Amino acid sequence: QVQLVQSGGGLVQAGGSLRLSCAASGLASRTYAMGWFRQAPGQEREFVAVIRSSGEHLFYADSVEGRFTISKDNVKDTVYLQMNSLKPEDTAVYYCAADLNPGWAWSTIDHDYDYWGQGTQVTVSS
Repeated sequence: QVQLVQSGGGLVQAGGSLRLSCAASGLASRTYAMGWFRQAPGQEREFVAVIRSSGEHLFYADSVEGRFTISKDNVKDTVYLQMNSLKPEDTAVYYCAADLNPGWAWSTIDHDYDYWGQGTQVTVSS
């Protein structure tokens, strides 16, 4: 049974930083990709970043490139999203998700992901 449990998030002023965590269970020894997505009110869910289970391959949405960093702690089976230089437009509910069939790369499409965290609110005030 795969479970993703998120923590972190909250309220921060523009220019500030937050770190999100996604603790995974049930994924040991599998090859997978862990992605972060976000959904703002009235908008569709959008891709933010992804990392493969090896931790060696990363990809970011253009909107967060250079500001956000995705990383993975293989001992703890936890994926992190460090968010710096936050902007009001980063305000959204953030979700981590696991794709158990990532192929040779990764997907930026939410429908390709099999398991989802519970979501966590990030609010950036101006």
